[in-house]
Amino acid sequence: MSLIKLSATKAFEMMKKGELSSEKYVSNFLEHIEKREPAVGAWNYLEPEMAIQQAKEADKRWKSNKAGKLNGLPIGIKDIIDTKDMPTENGSKICENRKPNEDAHLVKLLRDAGAVIMGKCVTTEFALSGPGKTKNPHDLECTPGGSSSGSAAAVCDNMVPLSIGSQTGGSVLRPASFTGILGFKPTFGTISRSGMSPISQRLDHPGIYANTIEDIDLVASVLLSYDHNDLDMIKDYEYKTNNINPSPKFAFIKGPVWDYGDLDMQEGIIDFVKNAPLDIVDLELDSIFSKAAKSHEIIMNGSIARSLYKYYENEKEKLHPFTVARIEAGIPVSSRDYIEAIENAKLMKKSLKEVFKNYDAIITPAAPGQAPRDLMNTGKAIFNGYWTMMGIPAISLPLLNGKNNLPIGVQIITSWENDLDLLKISEFILNKIKKTC
Repeated sequence: MSLIKLSATKAFEMMKKGELSSEKYVSNFLEHIEKREPAVGAWNYLEPEMAIQQAKEADKRWKSNKAGKLNGLPIGIKDIIDTKDMPTENGSKICENRKPNEDAHLVKLLRDAGAVIMGKCVTTEFALSGPGKTKNPHDLECTPGGSSSGSAAAVCDNMVPLSIGSQTGGSVLRPASFTGILGFKPTFGTISRSGMSPISQRLDHPGIYANTIEDIDLVASVLLSYDHNDLDMIKDYEYKTNNINPSPKFAFIKGPVWDYGDLDMQEGIIDFVKNAPLDIVDLELDSIFSKAAKSHEIIMNGSIARSLYKYYENEKEKLHPFTVARIEAGIPVSSRDYIEAIENAKLMKKSLKEVFKNYDAIITPAAPGQAPRDLMNTGKAIFNGYWTMMGIPAISLPLLNGKNNLPIGVQIITSWENDLDLLKISEFILNKIKKTC
């Protein structure tokens, strides 16, 4: 097997045994990036010499028995997350050549665990809708989704085995769906956002991309760690399993935005639910969820206006028209509407807790369909936003194909703080599907 197609977990095991050096592993990725980057455009910043130097230092740690949990493994970082030795430009002309003084907390954790920070992956402007240069590796005329465009494309194209993205609406799950990889967004308040460009204090979630559940778990075990500088973090959180049901029971939920989905997605997921070797029951949500999409939109737009208004006021001409439109949509949001939306989210969360008394996980669409054949359209977060609003853990599994044979993900959701359970259940699903194929 080609080294770039090894899972991060397998590569780590080989390095631990002395069968592979980090330098050789990273060099193979860099060679592949050199060939593919002109077409895919996943990277905003990449310095091969810096990556090789990190790999050499990782190899020294192997020899001195000082290797951390991610020692020698290359990882891409979304370009809204601060790195002290690389620019962080937020996908915007306003932030060109911006050089942070220190690493974001999650980057510090990755470095402490021995990871090789390969570079900065392309993001849409300020993690909104203004697309960057990235294309979908499956079809270069299609979007990879956004806002974590480069992070998803880099993993999809085997430029790195791991990457970090973020989600405020659907910016981890949707790109994962469009590119056919795993995209994991944990419970709100479990990965620090310190040093990450903010959009919404109530909605922003860092997330993880990989090609295997084991690899997601490996990174999650490092990143799901308390940081007192992020005031929204869960202080007593533990990344552990809760003895999951050996035969999980699933609720299939179309959700209040079902009609926004493409026909091939709808038919595909219905067929999956009908024929998958899983215990799945159709379930309708409480009527309060009819307000879900609108409530998320109000919270997000109001937050965008608050976070980015300074740029709108002072440097509007440098902003992408999509960014300007989002800020202008948020300016009229009243305090009353914002508070009402938050109260609606609380009621939805209460209702959903009742669902999890009877079901181990929810199955629901991860995206409206396959990747749009339009590089200016990063897709809609309509199937992710309201789950994000509730801070619930979710993952996109590459289980479907659209009419043009492009991937479509299936979104799996578990109850709050049951992040490792979500990964275990996802592995259960993938193994079940594999056995029947």
